[in-house]
Amino acid sequence: MAETKTFTTVQLAEFNGKNGKPAYIAYKGTVYDVTESPQWLDGDHLGHEAGNELNDQMEIAPHSDDVMERMKKVGTLV
Repeated sequence: MAETKTFTTVQLAEFNGKNGKPAYIAYKGTVYDVTESPQWLDGDHLGHEAGNELNDQMEIAPHSDDVMERMKKVGTLV
């Protein structure tokens, strides 16, 4: 990460992918930009909404954690 930003859950919620806003998600304390991912159109992926921490959802996801390595890291969740 070139610059590490910190986000609270309230700040993260602003990045919900709606109305032209970027779509960010948090997982295990890292905030990822999923805006450009075709799986996250308008901040939604199979019922999961951008602007949230997805620790619980990732535990039951049909893929492994390494899928997050493809996403751009933009900061940390505090």
